[in-house]
Amino acid sequence: MESITFGVLTISDSCYQEPAKDSSGPRLMSLIRAAFTNAQVVASVLPDERDLIQRELRKWIDRSDVRVIITTGGTGFAPRDVTPEATKPLLDKECMQMSFAIALASLKKTKFAALSRGLCGIAGNTLVLNFPGSERAVVDCFEVVQELLPHALSLISDNVKLVQATHEAMQTETVASPRHVCPHKTGAGDANDRNSPYPMLPVLEALDIILQHVQRHTQLEQQLMNLQSPVHIPPFRASIKDGYAMKSTGFAGSKRVLGCIAAGDGIEPHPLQEDECFKINTGAPLPEHADCVVQVEDTKLLQRDKYGEESLVEILVEPTAGLDVRAIGHDMAAGDKVFPQFDASPVVINSLLAAVGIQQSVPKPKIAIISTGSELLAPGQPAQPDKIFDSNSSMLAALLQQFGFDCEQQHVLVDDLSSTTINLDKLFDAVDFVICSGGVSMGDKDFIKPALQHLQFKLHFGRVNMKPGKPFTFASKSDKYFFGLPGNPVSAFVTFHLFALPAIRWAAGWQRAQCSLPVVNVSLLNESLELDARPEYVRASVTSINGELYAIVTGDQISSRLKSIVRADVLVHLPARSAARTTVRAGEIFPASILRNDFISNYKSASEVAKNTKSAFTPELQGASECPFTGQKTFKTESFGSIFVLFLGWNRQI
Repeated sequence: MESITFGVLTISDSCYQEPAKDSSGPRLMSLIRAAFTNAQVVASVLPDERDLIQRELRKWIDRSDVRVIITTGGTGFAPRDVTPEATKPLLDKECMQMSFAIALASLKKTKFAALSRGLCGIAGNTLVLNFPGSERAVVDCFEVVQELLPHALSLISDNVKLVQATHEAMQTETVASPRHVCPHKTGAGDANDRNSPYPMLPVLEALDIILQHVQRHTQLEQQLMNLQSPVHIPPFRASIKDGYAMKSTGFAGSKRVLGCIAAGDGIEPHPLQEDECFKINTGAPLPEHADCVVQVEDTKLLQRDKYGEESLVEILVEPTAGLDVRAIGHDMAAGDKVFPQFDASPVVINSLLAAVGIQQSVPKPKIAIISTGSELLAPGQPAQPDKIFDSNSSMLAALLQQFGFDCEQQHVLVDDLSSTTINLDKLFDAVDFVICSGGVSMGDKDFIKPALQHLQFKLHFGRVNMKPGKPFTFASKSDKYFFGLPGNPVSAFVTFHLFALPAIRWAAGWQRAQCSLPVVNVSLLNESLELDARPEYVRASVTSINGELYAIVTGDQISSRLKSIVRADVLVHLPARSAARTTVRAGEIFPASILRNDFISNYKSASEVAKNTKSAFTPELQGASECPFTGQKTFKTESFGSIFVLFLGWNRQI
């Protein structure tokens, strides 16, 4: 399917006023990019105003490149729900069967789908679809139309060859292929069944389940949104520049300097003549009788007194009232809302509270990290032939810190059911979240799931259709939550970013659209990559070439090889292998979750990239140095260096 542009229009009064509240629009964009790797997306947020909606729809319909417009919101029974009314006059044809298909599938999920009045239709060369406003409904509706869209667009554009090919395939099709599950069946539950009893869920469905069960703490948001400033900022008229405070009626020319006012000094009450001024520092209070400041660059020193202090200056510009002066309450007046909208960042919250004189710590979820395995050694212990060093605990603790959260406790558990159960019980007395690596797969010594069941946790799912990270497990009990990450370090790294981090942010009060890693589109530089049976999240380094982002995979992607996170800027979302598509090639575009953003300034020419791509990620990376204690090679990297050194058992700061 050729490259197409989708339009995503969120229609909501509340989201228009606070765009951060929009979760349906970003989710829809994510679904589109995951389903159509060649898709471009334009997006907008509008209030429930019929004229504005029609104007935006018409603008997109008139664009030759926008082939699909999906609106979300405004399809209900409320007085201001006018999306169908705004859409209908623009349609040349209504697609009632597509509307019926969406309604039928939605009614299987919830009876409240009967309260949606969304339309589907064709306007010119564009397909227009009205979806409800909830994030869950957007996922359900898109699932219905996803496979229909390529053929629908071929029909609308009268692409005869593609239409005929699709019709021929439909005529020869006999049995629909089931969704791939690996292993190919789940357990029946008897003693002889060696398959997992857990079905494999799609990544987005697994994340939805997590966020539906993790409680978002809104008390802080409510408290901050109602907070009014008890003070003016600044509480006095403040100088914006280093310069001279004076009366604006005094004109340019020479003026006597009466003294110097520094930040922190009191307001100077001394009467001020038009030929007089005070030297003043940035942030200092203006004298009572001054009304402007002339910056020092627009003056000339004429004379000093016997003590070396300035006594006479020449003002080279005409002073004007209010020049370089911040009025009382200019930044924030007493009684103003301190937070114009909610921002969960501790940096934002703590700094604004401090600015108005309030000392308050931002509550964070309490988190513990455990690694499981009798084979694990702590970094710094002597190496043993039958043991490996525990890198996962150090990696997960570093990641929590990187994203602004704290690790309350950190433990390594041996492979024993009784010990695992007792330790988990104790941990959940002290923390809200336990992030565990290992013990969740199909091994004889994987005791995590039985231990959770003994503690009466509900296991919501035990497998996800992804690579790496298939055994990822989520369980909860009241307001306690367990994330079971696979034991292979790269699997733990990937599933932390895709599942644990969004859930912790959600619990901390973040808006839904901000919880997951941001996603960008990247073009592959690798000549060819084999696709896996499961959707894969490969680590890649990103370079900007002529304003476009290009990604090269960081070597062997086996889930045990922690080296693949070295210089990894993104997780590239590769689709599952199919009969029609077994490989991806250079130049193809895929969505990618951003791990770190220093690649934004990594600009290179095409010739530089061509020269470096073949050598940058060879099995022995460039820039290796020898560990002075073990003789093994290690690599210093800006973001993940400490993690990799600990993987080698080298307990040393870099």
